[in-house]
Amino acid sequence: MTTTPTSDATTPLPGAGENAVLAEVTEALHAVLPEIGLEGTAITMDTRFVEDLDLESIDLVTLTGELGHRYGDRVDFPAFFASLELSEIIGLSVGQVVRHIAGCQG
Repeated sequence: MTTTPTSDATTPLPGAGENAVLAEVTEALHAVLPEIGLEGTAITMDTRFVEDLDLESIDLVTLTGELGHRYGDRVDFPAFFASLELSEIIGLSVGQVVRHIAGCQG
């Protein structure tokens, strides 16, 4: 018997759009990385994980783990990151992740 990951109330449904995914990514950032002090920080599509939020690689791993838990196998984060060059990962924006997630859902 194959099971499909269930969506909780906060996980955008397929085709929900980038705004819903942005809200989910922002919530995940706050949930898994409270120690980086994001309170009062505006997270936009242009926000860069390393440059603007000072995330380290382990923080990105933690974040993608949480997002992977939320989205299940609908979004292949390991393949997404494997497709990027190191310089692209360093310059990665929230919007790039949001667009990847939204593209996998619709």
